[in-house]
Amino acid sequence: MQNLFFALGSGLSLLGVVLGAFGAHTLKSKISPEMLETFEVAVRYQMYHSLGLIAAAWAVSQWQNQLTATAGWCFLAGILIFSGSLYVLSLTGIRWLGAITPIGGLAFIVGWACLTIAAIRGS
Repeated sequence: MQNLFFALGSGLSLLGVVLGAFGAHTLKSKISPEMLETFEVAVRYQMYHSLGLIAAAWAVSQWQNQLTATAGWCFLAGILIFSGSLYVLSLTGIRWLGAITPIGGLAFIVGWACLTIAAIRGS
């Protein structure tokens, strides 16, 4: 599992850099400033939580328990739901997608809580 989380974290970080450049260089003149800001929030949270996936990979190697694995899966789900919904919202203007974004945010919170508890328990 540690290899999977590390690969996902690295790949999603790579994608975050690509999407950030796309937003800065291509989208800037094509979408409204408000939608560009939304796109940038998606990129920022993708990057933070891609690094969280890499941290989860390390944690899995240190403390092989359900908490560390849950953290990694929560980070992945959060990226897909939170950042994914914001990407689609900013590119299409489909506003109802904003309603599912908090589910991804909750996944991020659960992921960080799982890592915190795993570190405190240390096993």
